[in-house]
Amino acid sequence: MERTASHSSKDLIARTRAFATQDAARSGWALGSTYAALVGAVVLAVAAPWWPLRIVGGLIEALVLIRAFILFHDAMHGALLPKSKWAKALFQVQGVLTLTPARIWNDTHNHHHANTARIAADSAGTFVTWTTEQWRKATGWKRLGYMVERHPVTLLFGYVTAFLISLCLVPFVKNPKRYWTSGLAFGLHVALSVAVWHFFGLAVYLCAFVGPLFVAYALGTYLFYAQHNFDDVAILPDADWTHADAALEASSYLRCGPVMAWFTGNIGYHHVHHLNPRIPFYRLPEAMAALPELQGPHVTALTLKDIVGCLRLNLWDPAQGRMVRYRDAVASY
Repeated sequence: MERTASHSSKDLIARTRAFATQDAARSGWALGSTYAALVGAVVLAVAAPWWPLRIVGGLIEALVLIRAFILFHDAMHGALLPKSKWAKALFQVQGVLTLTPARIWNDTHNHHHANTARIAADSAGTFVTWTTEQWRKATGWKRLGYMVERHPVTLLFGYVTAFLISLCLVPFVKNPKRYWTSGLAFGLHVALSVAVWHFFGLAVYLCAFVGPLFVAYALGTYLFYAQHNFDDVAILPDADWTHADAALEASSYLRCGPVMAWFTGNIGYHHVHHLNPRIPFYRLPEAMAALPELQGPHVTALTLKDIVGCLRLNLWDPAQGRMVRYRDAVASY
């Protein structure tokens, strides 16, 4: 899909506003049913009489945790139950318990939305993307840091790298006054880990606590990474950057079936979400179906081929207008 001036027009953004209204009953049902599914999965992971069922329960728990996070994410954007005091309090508690305290999440995620696809943007709240020229000029140590940040192992251990360290430990150490909830989340998480292991044993700890968190955050980190890291993504200098271009040309549509769409809270409609983050997750498909400009997105998938292909793309080549591998940057120099 070629970029056109219409993508950055105020008219397109204005036409999405019709979908940025929520049904309070539908939002409440989404929240209640998600938490109920989470409780059911935890019970299965803890109390199933057959250990394979416990593992299944833990995997379901991991997937439901992703959906619960999307509800929190929508609430932070003001797209889900924004006028409900009880929902606000509930999401604040959820954020601390799931290592995404509201203060640090809002600071970093709002920065991400405001700077997606900017070449010169600070990398707070996102994965930095260098151009091939930046790679060639960088020192060895800076290259190493860049490679580590984008390495598949870093994504796989998102539970530690992205959540425990980046959203909790680092911000608290740097600014404990502003990010005291990050320190609280880190300390509470350590305490809960010790308590679950001590009182319920290693099996419950692995199947119902650390295992589901590891899987959920690995998949969540990859989804966040992959939907802005695809072959023909557009990374733009500030002079050419517009909000609509960043949404439609640097955010992808993740094709998946209805089951994964439920578990991921429709986050696959990422280009629509970036165009207007106040659209509730359950109205994103409706918005895409109604607006022709949203119907020719860059498409990604959770197939092994797409995942491997995504992880091999590391640098943006302005000359080709696409992502390339490290070795391609050297070869084309």
